[in-house]
Amino acid sequence: MRTILIVGAGQSGLQLALGLQSQGYEITLMSNRTADEIRGGRVMSTQCMFRTALGHERDLGLNFWEELAPRVEGLGISVAGPPTPQGHPRAVDWVGRLDGWAQSVDQRIKMAGWMEAFEQRGGQVVIHGAAVSDLDFLTRRYDLALVAAGKGELGSLFGRDAARSPYDTPRRSLAVAYVHGLGPRPEHPDVEAVRCNIVPGVGELFVMPALTLTGRADILFWECVPGGPADVFRGITDPSEHLERTLELMERFTPWEYARATKVELTDAGATLTGGYTPTVRDPVGRLPGGGLVLGVADVVVANDPITGQGSNSAAKCAAVYLESILEHGDRPFDEEWMRTTFDRYWQTARHVTKWTNTMLAPPREHLADLLRAGVTLPVVAHRIANGFDDPSGFEDFLYEPEKAAAFLEEARAEAERDGDAAEAEGDGDAAGAGREGAAGNAGPGGGVGEAGPDDDDDGDADGDRDDDDGVVAGKAAAVWSLG
Repeated sequence: MRTILIVGAGQSGLQLALGLQSQGYEITLMSNRTADEIRGGRVMSTQCMFRTALGHERDLGLNFWEELAPRVEGLGISVAGPPTPQGHPRAVDWVGRLDGWAQSVDQRIKMAGWMEAFEQRGGQVVIHGAAVSDLDFLTRRYDLALVAAGKGELGSLFGRDAARSPYDTPRRSLAVAYVHGLGPRPEHPDVEAVRCNIVPGVGELFVMPALTLTGRADILFWECVPGGPADVFRGITDPSEHLERTLELMERFTPWEYARATKVELTDAGATLTGGYTPTVRDPVGRLPGGGLVLGVADVVVANDPITGQGSNSAAKCAAVYLESILEHGDRPFDEEWMRTTFDRYWQTARHVTKWTNTMLAPPREHLADLLRAGVTLPVVAHRIANGFDDPSGFEDFLYEPEKAAAFLEEARAEAERDGDAAEAEGDGDAAGAGREGAAGNAGPGGGVGEAGPDDDDDGDADGDRDDDDGVVAGKAAAVWSLG
């Protein structure tokens, strides 16, 4: 039986441990906290996981909370326009429907539950904050050592890959609050959606449904431009003050979100989190003082800012790739060549996340503004952007180059025109049928034939809202405003 050491009890470490355990491997898991300490601690993430990542959990039978957590069916973008005396209006607002629902389960629930399941199934858990010296000794006893916890001393084992790491300082200051009492978005009260609110020069506010220790909740997550007007959370340790600052920023910069947050309260004493880190890609192989090798996992070696919501998704995908590579390798040695080949397989997915995330952290380009504006009136654009959160590789087709963006928008407009022509033809047929019925004595009240009701007009819904198979658009079409 092959023996494997996994250091770190987060999404990737535990998912990989449980997956290998189910295949008969002898796994030792090292964690600096017990399951009870994790469950009773502070929130660790926002962790909205999309269809592919959830599928990896489901494949291993780890979807313990699937029936309890809210099912997120849409992802929406709002962009604040220039300030007015009345505040920041919305220049852009839409929500695209996801092809498969997403979910966010508080990692305090998930990691504690997974760790307990691992132990109940016979796995060995060692509660100890591992140091380099520990790994130097322990790697001699195991066929493979994986590092899935990169904070502190262990992170120094993996050198920074400068070619893949354009930033050397954090690009956002992060502030998270889990709350009860948030109202629905009035534009889509029956559709659970992640809402990304972009305030140029200030930062981004994400609002997402979640399951936490105390039940159904929502997460308010500010990504603040360092030194900007929203960078006000430094030094705050009182959760109530943290929430107060969160709401003050919402009232000032995203009043449409604040309007549904006037009665919120924190879910528990550990419901807030602040921080920030530098997006970094690292050498995946760490060399220990005694000559042993360890392989870095997930954000230990590819750490992205959470502006694109990919942390837990990437961790799940990394664990799935590593699991497959380990199983395929059989009884052969886990040497450096295997380690680098395994990481390269993961990088084929991770590189798209890193490129997308770094693009969103950079100053906005005009073609990106064009794409976001187009989502208001073109459901296919909203749909493609929303579903890119599940598979960011699709952004290569239209997001990064102005020429590809223009071609994509041209095709989207042509498709909308074709759909409009088809709908008009169908409407003409319906109208003709209605006319024939009216002539037969079936006219509506007042004798009108095909008389428009409150929500009917020649161009569609009067308020610009539209539901279809590709997306749900709730748009502010009037404001054409450059993000640049």
